[in-house]
Amino acid sequence: MATPPSKAGTKGVPREHRARQMLDAATEEFGTRGYAAASLPAIAARVGVTKTLLHQYFGTKEDLYTACLVPVGDRLLEAVRAAMGPDGTTPQTPLRVLDAIFTALEGRRESWFVLYDTTLPPGGEAARTAAGYRSAIDRLAAAGTAELLRGAGSADPLDADALLYVWRDLVATLVRWWVKHPEETPEAMTRRCARLFAAAAALAPEGGR
Repeated sequence: MATPPSKAGTKGVPREHRARQMLDAATEEFGTRGYAAASLPAIAARVGVTKTLLHQYFGTKEDLYTACLVPVGDRLLEAVRAAMGPDGTTPQTPLRVLDAIFTALEGRRESWFVLYDTTLPPGGEAARTAAGYRSAIDRLAAAGTAELLRGAGSADPLDADALLYVWRDLVATLVRWWVKHPEETPEAMTRRCARLFAAAAALAPEGGR
């Protein structure tokens, strides 16, 4: 849903509040359009300020993107860590992780695409920051998928690598579907995923082979 233009650029608005409005508008613009297509004038217009003022607060387009990216990355990384817990994984860990991701994104679902944006300029600060967050999340996912496979009796590292690839794509696909269905709450999405996992398990041949 587009953010309507506000009066954030008028006198008397506290600097911290105005900066937050700019970041919220920029996160929505970058998340829905991607870095390459996002427009600084459009972000400024969402908030009711000038492009010059946006530059004064956050610098370049890439600086602004990074300022949006860090809170998104922190929130998602902490959500996954908390969902996995200190005691390793259990058969319910994938659902807990998905629920944590949906909960962390609720109210700003498009922010997922700020972290996973393929149009970021390679080699820049934004790309390096995003890669750092994605690598940290991948390490958690790799540990979790490997542990689940060990619990299922598989120690094959290629199984673990394949499952990690499947998990990444599964999460991204579910989030994309969720963005298209704003009526779905995080709780409803988690229940839906539980049903989908149960259906997928029923398709497996007996004995897991």
